[in-house]
Amino acid sequence: MSDSERSDSPSDEIPPVSRRRFNATVAAGAVYTALSSPADAGIPAQASAQAGQQGEELCDLSAVELAARLARKEVSAREVMRAHLARIERIYPRVNAIVTVVADQALANAARADEAIARNGPTGVLHGLPVAHKDLVDTAGIRTTQGSPFYRDYVPTRDALIVTRIREAGAITVGKTNTPEFGAGSQTFNTVFGATRNPYDLTKTCGGSSGGAAVAVATGMLPLADGTDVGGSLRNPPAFCNVVGLRPAPGRVPNESTSWSTFSVAGPIGRSVADVALFLSAMAGADRRYPLWLDDSPARFRAPLGRDFKGVRVAWWRGLGGIPFEPEIRRVVDSNRKVFEDLGCIVEEAEPEFAGVDTAFPLLRFVGNHAKFAPLIQQRPDWVKDTIKYEVGQAERASGGDVSRALARQAQMFSQSREFFERYAYFILPVTQVAPFDVTTPYPAEIAGTAMTSYIDWMRSCWYVTMMSNPAISVPGGFTANGLPVGLQIVGRHRDEWSVLQLAHAFEQATHHGRRRPPLLG
Repeated sequence: MSDSERSDSPSDEIPPVSRRRFNATVAAGAVYTALSSPADAGIPAQASAQAGQQGEELCDLSAVELAARLARKEVSAREVMRAHLARIERIYPRVNAIVTVVADQALANAARADEAIARNGPTGVLHGLPVAHKDLVDTAGIRTTQGSPFYRDYVPTRDALIVTRIREAGAITVGKTNTPEFGAGSQTFNTVFGATRNPYDLTKTCGGSSGGAAVAVATGMLPLADGTDVGGSLRNPPAFCNVVGLRPAPGRVPNESTSWSTFSVAGPIGRSVADVALFLSAMAGADRRYPLWLDDSPARFRAPLGRDFKGVRVAWWRGLGGIPFEPEIRRVVDSNRKVFEDLGCIVEEAEPEFAGVDTAFPLLRFVGNHAKFAPLIQQRPDWVKDTIKYEVGQAERASGGDVSRALARQAQMFSQSREFFERYAYFILPVTQVAPFDVTTPYPAEIAGTAMTSYIDWMRSCWYVTMMSNPAISVPGGFTANGLPVGLQIVGRHRDEWSVLQLAHAFEQATHHGRRRPPLLG
């Protein structure tokens, strides 16, 4: 079996915690002592147990509450960091979500954060909060592998813009979260680190490509994590892990791409809608170096989320043109319709016209990725997984006319969605077409008896929305009969993330689906 074949068939084994991958956390005990106050030395066993209990509680707090306690000096950044590093050390081996950890650096920065608070110096909205970054984005001095053998030992010399903004807001980098090879696919596995597992059932996938981020947040290893999204990567993993993920409007969070394509965006993942809104306020903002930047003030995302939805028109999905869904997904999602009616919404069955999107989106995705992947395949084909080779092959077989028609359908989709949202304020549909599947399965080969034609075919319920260019959020929508999370997708008007966050918050408060934590935390 070739390396590429192995990379498209995720192993059932999670690599052990190696010294190379986790040495910082394993050795962190000595660092804790060095950075503790003198009163921390020689703690009695009972006090140590109490400290451990407090640490567990800190890991389960929302990012909003944790930031507030830090600002009020009720807890120190060092205490918060120690608690989360301990949770990482306890949970990581079972789920394989945070694949590079920089504990020494994180604890040193936590000490600096405490010093800034003690001096009443300037602090940001995320001051002292631990975060990790998706292993696709560059982090200066911290290995960034993109889940590929090509970058197994690559250490960037600069931070990506999103990392810079998060750090400027006061957050402290803990490490990097796992992703599929080059972020390709909604199942998180690669030949560098292996597969990431779903915390609600360790035999299942967490989705992708921001899978490590969603698992880290769901298990309390982090209060927040960043991610990226082309075909669903900020929506599918949160749906599979019972957390919240927002795909912002293109340009809301500049992603350092000079492309005019609206497909790729960066955004926040958290355990609540309020946490996601807070994180978005730190990520968002204009940057004139990138063509799709938006100049609205990010501070608006820190306003109270509550509002009245009486009389607001909501479109409820019909079936997205007949694409297949597992019966349990339909049951769980449709059971929430009354929640929106009880909120005062006028709910009607309606959806945009998606005919032709099924061919246009994949082709534009494949063509857009060709320039990056084709040279790598020429250089070391055994280091590239088969699904990426498939993308390159499809792009090379396409004609200019094929690409022209796909671009025309994208432009038409934008106009159609704009007209659709003149009548409706929101469009509600499932995030995924299936529940979390076996972690050793690369992607579903069929759904409800319908064969899938490619490795992204099973995620149409997400990438149909990508083609609309509208902001969309994945919010916990309930559980299957087998106890697996199901996500509800709320799509809003163009560039109106604030309204999407408000409705998601109202739904969250009415249902409390997101309060059900993974069983492995018990």
